Amino acid sequence: MTSLVSEKRGLRTWIEVDRRAILHNLNVFRDLISKKTKLMAVVKSNAYGHGLVDFSREMEKLRADFLGVDSITEARTLRRVGVKLPILVLGYTMPGLLNEAAEDDISLTVSTFETLNAIGNAKLSKPLRVHLKVDTGMHRQGFLAADLPKILGKLKVESPKLKVEGLFTHFAAAKNPAFPKDVERQMLEFEKWMRAFKKAGYTPITHAAASAGVMLFPKSHLDLVRVGMSLYGLWPAPEVREVLQERIELRPALVWKSLITEVKKLPKGSRIGYDLTETLVKDSSIAIVPVGYWHGYPRALSSIGSVVVRGKECRVLGRVSMDMLTIDVSAVKGVRVGDEVIVMGGKDELPVSAAGLARSLDASWYEVVTRLNPLIKRIYV
Repeated sequence: MTSLVSEKRGLRTWIEVDRRAILHNLNVFRDLISKKTKLMAVVKSNAYGHGLVDFSREMEKLRADFLGVDSITEARTLRRVGVKLPILVLGYTMPGLLNEAAEDDISLTVSTFETLNAIGNAKLSKPLRVHLKVDTGMHRQGFLAADLPKILGKLKVESPKLKVEGLFTHFAAAKNPAFPKDVERQMLEFEKWMRAFKKAGYTPITHAAASAGVMLFPKSHLDLVRVGMSLYGLWPAPEVREVLQERIELRPALVWKSLITEVKKLPKGSRIGYDLTETLVKDSSIAIVPVGYWHGYPRALSSIGSVVVRGKECRVLGRVSMDMLTIDVSAVKGVRVGDEVIVMGGKDELPVSAAGLARSLDASWYEVVTRLNPLIKRIYV
Protein backbone atom coordinates (compact mmCIF):
# COMPACT_ATOMS: atom_id res chain seq x y z
CA MET A 1 0.00 0.00 0.00
CA THR A 2 2.90 2.35 0.79
CA SER A 3 4.16 1.86 -2.78
CA LEU A 4 0.74 2.73 -4.20
CA VAL A 5 0.53 5.87 -2.07
CA SER A 6 3.95 7.02 -3.24
CA GLU A 7 3.31 6.16 -6.90
CA LYS A 8 0.07 8.11 -7.10
CA ARG A 9 1.42 11.11 -5.18
CA GLY A 10 1.00 14.25 -7.25
CA LEU A 11 -1.31 12.59 -9.77
CA ARG A 12 -4.79 13.87 -10.54
CA THR A 13 -5.69 10.63 -12.31
CA TRP A 14 -4.17 7.17 -12.58
CA ILE A 15 -5.03 3.59 -13.46
CA GLU A 16 -4.52 0.71 -11.02
CA VAL A 17 -3.93 -2.76 -12.46
CA ASP A 18 -4.41 -5.72 -10.13
CA ARG A 19 -1.64 -8.33 -10.45
CA ARG A 20 -3.70 -10.93 -8.59
CA ALA A 21 -6.53 -10.55 -11.07
CA ILE A 22 -4.08 -10.99 -13.95
CA LEU A 23 -2.68 -14.17 -12.41
CA HIS A 24 -6.19 -15.50 -11.80
CA ASN A 25 -7.27 -14.88 -15.39
CA LEU A 26 -4.11 -16.43 -16.79
CA ASN A 27 -4.65 -19.53 -14.67
CA VAL A 28 -8.26 -19.77 -15.91
CA PHE A 29 -6.95 -20.16 -19.43
CA ARG A 30 -4.07 -22.42 -18.46
CA ASP A 31 -6.69 -24.74 -16.96
CA LEU A 32 -8.75 -24.69 -20.17
CA ILE A 33 -5.91 -25.81 -22.45
CA SER A 34 -3.65 -28.84 -22.43
CA LYS A 35 -0.09 -28.64 -21.15
CA LYS A 36 1.11 -29.07 -24.74
CA THR A 37 -0.76 -25.99 -25.98
CA LYS A 38 1.14 -22.70 -25.79
CA LEU A 39 -0.49 -19.49 -24.60
CA MET A 40 0.01 -16.19 -26.38
CA ALA A 41 -0.83 -13.11 -24.32
CA VAL A 42 -2.18 -10.54 -26.76
CA VAL A 43 -0.88 -7.14 -25.65
CA LYS A 44 -1.73 -5.03 -28.68
CA SER A 45 -3.24 -1.53 -28.35
CA ASN A 46 -1.29 -0.73 -25.18
CA ALA A 47 -2.30 -4.09 -23.68
CA TYR A 48 -5.97 -3.21 -24.16
CA GLY A 49 -5.38 -0.03 -22.19
CA HIS A 50 -3.52 -1.75 -19.34
CA GLY A 51 0.00 -0.60 -20.31
CA LEU A 52 2.07 -2.42 -22.95
CA VAL A 53 5.40 -2.64 -21.16
CA ASP A 54 4.20 -3.36 -17.62
CA PHE A 55 1.67 -5.96 -18.72
CA SER A 56 4.19 -7.68 -20.98
CA ARG A 57 6.71 -7.83 -18.14
CA GLU A 58 4.01 -9.35 -15.97
CA MET A 59 3.38 -11.99 -18.64
CA GLU A 60 7.09 -12.76 -18.78
CA LYS A 61 7.18 -13.26 -15.00
CA LEU A 62 4.10 -15.51 -15.21
CA ARG A 63 5.67 -17.57 -18.01
CA ALA A 64 3.36 -16.89 -20.92
CA ASP A 65 4.77 -18.54 -24.04
CA PHE A 66 4.31 -15.74 -26.57
CA LEU A 67 3.28 -12.12 -26.85
CA GLY A 68 1.03 -10.84 -29.62
CA VAL A 69 1.26 -7.19 -30.72
CA ASP A 70 -0.29 -5.21 -33.56
CA SER A 71 2.79 -3.49 -34.95
CA ILE A 72 6.55 -3.68 -35.08
CA THR A 73 6.51 -0.39 -33.16
CA GLU A 74 5.01 -2.20 -30.17
CA ALA A 75 7.39 -5.13 -30.64
CA ARG A 76 10.39 -2.82 -30.85
CA THR A 77 9.31 -1.06 -27.64
CA LEU A 78 9.25 -4.38 -25.80
CA ARG A 79 12.63 -5.47 -27.10
CA ARG A 80 14.18 -2.12 -26.13
CA VAL A 81 13.09 -2.56 -22.50
CA GLY A 82 14.49 -6.09 -22.36
CA VAL A 83 11.43 -8.29 -22.89
CA LYS A 84 12.77 -11.61 -24.19
CA LEU A 85 9.55 -13.57 -24.82
CA PRO A 86 8.80 -14.57 -28.43
CA ILE A 87 6.75 -11.81 -30.07
CA LEU A 88 4.40 -12.09 -33.04
CA VAL A 89 3.34 -8.96 -34.91
CA LEU A 90 -0.28 -9.62 -35.87
CA GLY A 91 -0.69 -6.60 -38.13
CA TYR A 92 1.03 -5.42 -41.30
CA THR A 93 4.76 -4.64 -41.31
CA MET A 94 6.30 -2.19 -43.76
CA PRO A 95 8.88 -3.85 -46.06
CA GLY A 96 11.60 -1.47 -44.90
CA LEU A 97 11.39 -2.89 -41.39
CA LEU A 98 11.85 -6.58 -42.26
CA ASN A 99 15.55 -6.72 -41.39
CA GLU A 100 14.94 -4.99 -38.07
CA ALA A 101 12.36 -7.68 -37.25
CA ALA A 102 14.84 -10.42 -38.11
CA GLU A 103 17.62 -8.83 -36.03
CA ASP A 104 15.35 -8.38 -33.00
CA ASP A 105 13.90 -11.92 -33.20
CA ILE A 106 10.41 -10.60 -33.90
CA SER A 107 8.07 -12.92 -35.78
CA LEU A 108 5.85 -11.37 -38.45
CA THR A 109 2.46 -12.16 -39.89
CA VAL A 110 2.52 -12.73 -43.64
CA SER A 111 -0.86 -12.63 -45.35
CA THR A 112 -0.11 -11.51 -48.92
CA PHE A 113 2.15 -12.47 -51.81
CA GLU A 114 3.42 -8.88 -51.83
CA THR A 115 4.91 -9.39 -48.38
CA LEU A 116 6.38 -12.76 -49.39
CA ASN A 117 8.02 -11.10 -52.39
CA ALA A 118 9.32 -8.25 -50.20
CA ILE A 119 10.99 -10.79 -47.92
CA GLY A 120 12.53 -12.47 -50.94
CA ASN A 121 13.99 -9.15 -52.10
CA ALA A 122 15.09 -7.94 -48.65
CA LYS A 123 18.66 -7.96 -47.38
CA LEU A 124 18.33 -9.87 -44.13
CA SER A 125 21.05 -10.52 -41.58
CA LYS A 126 19.38 -13.80 -40.62
CA PRO A 127 16.22 -15.75 -41.51
CA LEU A 128 12.95 -14.01 -40.67
CA ARG A 129 10.40 -16.01 -38.69
CA VAL A 130 6.90 -15.73 -40.12
CA HIS A 131 3.40 -16.91 -39.32
CA LEU A 132 1.32 -17.35 -42.46
CA LYS A 133 -2.25 -16.18 -42.01
CA VAL A 134 -5.10 -17.94 -43.78
CA ASP A 135 -8.43 -16.31 -44.57
CA THR A 136 -10.85 -19.14 -43.79
CA GLY A 137 -13.97 -16.99 -43.75
CA MET A 138 -13.50 -13.68 -41.96
CA HIS A 139 -12.33 -11.99 -45.18
CA ARG A 140 -9.95 -9.60 -43.55
CA GLN A 141 -6.23 -10.55 -43.51
CA GLY A 142 -5.07 -13.79 -45.04
CA PHE A 143 -4.43 -16.01 -48.03
CA LEU A 144 -7.51 -17.51 -49.68
CA ALA A 145 -8.11 -21.21 -50.27
CA ALA A 146 -7.10 -20.95 -53.92
CA ASP A 147 -3.70 -19.57 -52.90
CA LEU A 148 -2.54 -22.75 -51.16
CA PRO A 149 -0.76 -24.44 -54.13
CA LYS A 150 0.96 -21.19 -55.11
CA ILE A 151 2.21 -20.56 -51.56
CA LEU A 152 3.65 -24.05 -51.23
CA GLY A 153 5.30 -23.54 -54.63
CA LYS A 154 6.99 -20.32 -53.49
CA LEU A 155 8.16 -21.53 -50.08
CA LYS A 156 11.11 -23.72 -49.23
CA VAL A 157 11.34 -25.79 -46.05
CA GLU A 158 14.99 -24.79 -45.72
CA SER A 159 15.29 -21.14 -46.71
CA PRO A 160 18.13 -18.69 -45.97
CA LYS A 161 15.62 -15.83 -45.64
CA LEU A 162 12.42 -17.18 -44.18
CA LYS A 163 11.37 -19.72 -41.57
CA VAL A 164 7.71 -20.72 -41.43
CA GLU A 165 7.30 -20.65 -37.67
CA GLY A 166 3.50 -20.55 -37.61
CA LEU A 167 0.29 -21.05 -39.56
CA PHE A 168 -2.90 -19.44 -38.30
CA THR A 169 -6.38 -18.14 -38.91
CA HIS A 170 -8.91 -16.00 -37.07
CA PHE A 171 -12.56 -16.76 -36.35
CA ALA A 172 -15.17 -14.27 -37.51
CA ALA A 173 -18.02 -15.40 -35.25
CA ALA A 174 -16.76 -17.39 -32.26
CA LYS A 175 -18.52 -15.23 -29.66
CA ASN A 176 -22.02 -16.66 -29.90
CA PRO A 177 -22.22 -20.28 -28.73
CA ALA A 178 -25.72 -20.62 -30.21
CA PHE A 179 -24.27 -20.49 -33.73
CA PRO A 180 -21.19 -22.76 -33.93
CA LYS A 181 -21.45 -23.61 -37.64
CA ASP A 182 -19.34 -20.68 -38.84
CA VAL A 183 -16.46 -21.68 -36.55
CA GLU A 184 -16.78 -25.30 -37.61
CA ARG A 185 -16.65 -24.31 -41.30
CA GLN A 186 -13.56 -22.20 -40.72
CA MET A 187 -11.86 -25.03 -38.83
CA LEU A 188 -12.56 -27.47 -41.68
CA GLU A 189 -10.92 -25.08 -44.13
CA PHE A 190 -7.94 -24.50 -41.84
CA GLU A 191 -7.45 -28.24 -41.38
CA LYS A 192 -6.87 -28.52 -45.15
CA TRP A 193 -4.01 -26.05 -44.82
CA MET A 194 -2.55 -27.84 -41.81
CA ARG A 195 -2.56 -31.17 -43.64
CA ALA A 196 -1.01 -29.65 -46.76
CA PHE A 197 1.81 -27.99 -44.82
CA LYS A 198 2.53 -31.15 -42.87
CA LYS A 199 2.64 -33.17 -46.10
CA ALA A 200 5.07 -30.61 -47.57
CA GLY A 201 7.45 -31.12 -44.63
CA TYR A 202 6.61 -28.10 -42.46
CA THR A 203 5.96 -28.24 -38.72
CA PRO A 204 4.49 -24.81 -37.97
CA ILE A 205 2.88 -23.72 -34.71
CA THR A 206 -0.81 -23.82 -35.62
CA HIS A 207 -3.29 -21.46 -33.97
CA ALA A 208 -6.86 -20.29 -34.46
CA ALA A 209 -8.59 -19.60 -31.13
CA ALA A 210 -8.77 -16.25 -29.35
CA SER A 211 -10.50 -15.73 -25.98
CA ALA A 212 -13.98 -16.86 -27.01
CA GLY A 213 -12.66 -19.73 -29.09
CA VAL A 214 -10.61 -21.03 -26.18
CA MET A 215 -13.65 -21.04 -23.90
CA LEU A 216 -16.22 -22.39 -26.34
CA PHE A 217 -14.41 -24.53 -28.93
CA PRO A 218 -11.82 -26.90 -27.40
CA LYS A 219 -11.07 -28.50 -30.78
CA SER A 220 -9.69 -25.16 -31.94
CA HIS A 221 -6.92 -25.01 -29.31
CA LEU A 222 -4.30 -26.62 -31.60
CA ASP A 223 -0.65 -25.76 -30.76
CA LEU A 224 -1.24 -22.26 -29.41
CA VAL A 225 -4.11 -20.04 -28.27
CA ARG A 226 -4.22 -16.23 -28.46
CA VAL A 227 -5.81 -14.74 -25.34
CA GLY A 228 -6.48 -11.02 -25.35
CA MET A 229 -9.50 -9.34 -23.77
CA SER A 230 -10.29 -12.08 -21.26
CA LEU A 231 -6.75 -12.09 -19.91
CA TYR A 232 -7.62 -8.63 -18.59
CA GLY A 233 -10.77 -9.98 -16.95
CA LEU A 234 -13.35 -8.87 -19.52
CA TRP A 235 -15.65 -11.25 -21.38
CA PRO A 236 -15.27 -11.34 -25.17
CA ALA A 237 -19.04 -10.89 -25.57
CA PRO A 238 -22.23 -10.86 -23.45
CA GLU A 239 -23.33 -14.16 -25.02
CA VAL A 240 -20.18 -15.91 -23.80
CA ARG A 241 -20.67 -14.51 -20.30
CA GLU A 242 -24.28 -15.69 -20.16
CA VAL A 243 -23.31 -19.25 -21.04
CA LEU A 244 -20.14 -19.59 -18.95
CA GLN A 245 -20.32 -17.25 -15.95
CA GLU A 246 -21.41 -20.07 -13.63
CA ARG A 247 -18.33 -22.11 -14.58
CA ILE A 248 -15.69 -19.48 -15.33
CA GLU A 249 -14.84 -16.45 -13.22
CA LEU A 250 -12.99 -13.58 -14.84
CA ARG A 251 -11.67 -10.75 -12.67
CA PRO A 252 -11.35 -7.29 -14.24
CA ALA A 253 -7.82 -6.06 -13.56
CA LEU A 254 -8.22 -2.35 -14.28
CA VAL A 255 -9.60 0.47 -12.13
CA TRP A 256 -9.34 4.05 -13.39
CA LYS A 257 -9.29 6.59 -10.56
CA SER A 258 -9.21 10.34 -10.11
CA LEU A 259 -9.87 12.95 -7.43
CA ILE A 260 -12.46 15.54 -6.56
CA THR A 261 -10.84 18.94 -7.06
CA GLU A 262 -13.76 21.25 -6.31
CA VAL A 263 -17.13 21.07 -4.53
CA LYS A 264 -19.94 23.63 -4.56
CA LYS A 265 -23.65 23.96 -3.80
CA LEU A 266 -25.97 25.23 -6.53
CA PRO A 267 -29.65 26.13 -6.38
CA LYS A 268 -32.45 24.50 -8.34
CA GLY A 269 -32.58 25.83 -11.88
CA SER A 270 -28.81 26.23 -12.29
CA ARG A 271 -27.61 25.20 -15.75
CA ILE A 272 -24.48 23.10 -16.11
CA GLY A 273 -21.54 22.96 -18.50
CA TYR A 274 -20.93 23.79 -22.14
CA ASP A 275 -24.10 24.77 -24.01
CA LEU A 276 -25.94 24.64 -20.65
CA THR A 277 -27.43 21.29 -21.64
CA GLU A 278 -28.57 20.28 -18.15
CA THR A 279 -30.70 22.14 -15.62
CA LEU A 280 -30.73 21.12 -11.96
CA VAL A 281 -34.21 20.05 -10.85
CA LYS A 282 -33.39 20.63 -7.16
CA ASP A 283 -30.79 22.28 -4.95
CA SER A 284 -27.66 20.18 -5.43
CA SER A 285 -24.03 19.68 -4.50
CA ILE A 286 -21.75 19.29 -7.49
CA ALA A 287 -18.10 18.35 -7.78
CA ILE A 288 -15.39 18.58 -10.44
CA VAL A 289 -13.29 15.58 -11.51
CA PRO A 290 -10.22 16.44 -13.64
CA VAL A 291 -10.71 13.91 -16.45
CA GLY A 292 -12.54 14.21 -19.74
CA TYR A 293 -12.66 12.94 -23.28
CA TRP A 294 -8.94 13.63 -23.83
CA HIS A 295 -8.27 11.06 -21.11
CA GLY A 296 -10.62 8.54 -22.70
CA TYR A 297 -13.93 9.27 -20.96
CA PRO A 298 -16.38 9.35 -23.89
CA ARG A 299 -18.18 12.62 -24.57
CA ALA A 300 -21.20 10.48 -25.45
CA LEU A 301 -21.58 9.82 -21.70
CA SER A 302 -22.60 13.45 -21.14
CA SER A 303 -25.53 13.49 -18.66
CA ILE A 304 -25.77 9.68 -18.66
CA GLY A 305 -22.43 8.42 -17.32
CA SER A 306 -21.63 7.95 -13.66
CA VAL A 307 -18.66 7.62 -11.31
CA VAL A 308 -18.33 6.36 -7.73
CA VAL A 309 -17.42 8.55 -4.76
CA ARG A 310 -17.29 7.09 -1.22
CA GLY A 311 -19.23 4.06 -2.47
CA LYS A 312 -22.04 6.16 -3.96
CA GLU A 313 -22.84 6.32 -7.64
CA CYS A 314 -22.74 9.93 -8.87
CA ARG A 315 -24.15 10.94 -12.24
CA VAL A 316 -22.27 13.05 -14.76
CA LEU A 317 -23.99 16.41 -15.19
CA GLY A 318 -24.03 18.18 -18.53
CA ARG A 319 -21.36 17.87 -21.17
CA VAL A 320 -18.20 15.86 -20.68
CA SER A 321 -15.42 18.41 -21.24
CA MET A 322 -11.99 17.78 -22.71
CA ASP A 323 -10.36 17.62 -19.26
CA MET A 324 -13.18 17.77 -16.70
CA LEU A 325 -16.37 16.09 -15.51
CA THR A 326 -19.06 17.74 -13.42
CA ILE A 327 -20.82 15.23 -11.16
CA ASP A 328 -23.76 15.28 -8.75
CA VAL A 329 -22.51 14.51 -5.22
CA SER A 330 -25.70 15.49 -3.40
CA ALA A 331 -26.08 11.97 -1.96
CA VAL A 332 -22.48 11.69 -0.73
CA LYS A 333 -22.09 12.58 2.93
CA GLY A 334 -18.97 14.52 3.89
CA VAL A 335 -17.66 14.81 0.34
CA ARG A 336 -14.60 17.02 0.06
CA VAL A 337 -11.73 18.00 -2.20
CA GLY A 338 -9.21 15.16 -2.42
CA ASP A 339 -11.73 12.32 -2.23
CA GLU A 340 -10.94 9.46 -4.62
CA VAL A 341 -13.24 8.87 -7.57
CA ILE A 342 -13.65 5.56 -9.41
CA VAL A 343 -14.09 6.61 -13.02
CA MET A 344 -14.07 3.09 -14.45
CA GLY A 345 -13.69 -0.38 -13.01
CA GLY A 346 -15.22 -3.31 -11.19
CA LYS A 347 -17.36 -6.26 -12.14
CA ASP A 348 -19.31 -6.26 -15.39
CA GLU A 349 -22.69 -5.69 -13.78
CA LEU A 350 -21.64 -2.35 -12.25
CA PRO A 351 -22.59 0.82 -14.17
CA VAL A 352 -19.03 2.19 -13.89
CA SER A 353 -17.34 -0.99 -15.13
CA ALA A 354 -15.97 -1.06 -18.66
CA ALA A 355 -18.92 -3.24 -19.62
CA GLY A 356 -21.32 -0.91 -17.82
CA LEU A 357 -20.01 2.16 -19.62
CA ALA A 358 -20.23 0.26 -22.90
CA ARG A 359 -23.87 -0.58 -22.19
CA SER A 360 -24.62 3.10 -21.61
CA LEU A 361 -22.93 3.92 -24.91
CA ASP A 362 -24.41 0.98 -26.83
CA ALA A 363 -20.80 0.29 -27.77
CA SER A 364 -18.08 -2.32 -27.27
CA TRP A 365 -16.04 -2.44 -24.08
CA TYR A 366 -13.08 -3.20 -26.35
CA GLU A 367 -13.36 0.43 -27.46
CA VAL A 368 -13.82 1.73 -23.92
CA VAL A 369 -10.59 0.29 -22.53
CA THR A 370 -8.34 0.62 -25.57
CA ARG A 371 -9.14 4.34 -25.86
CA LEU A 372 -7.80 5.12 -22.40
CA ASN A 373 -5.08 7.70 -22.85
CA PRO A 374 -1.66 5.99 -22.76
CA LEU A 375 -0.19 8.99 -20.92
CA ILE A 376 -2.23 8.18 -17.81
CA LYS A 377 0.10 6.44 -15.35
CA ARG A 378 -0.59 2.73 -14.88
CA ILE A 379 0.23 1.49 -11.38
CA TYR A 380 0.51 -2.28 -10.89
CA VAL A 381 -0.64 -3.32 -7.43
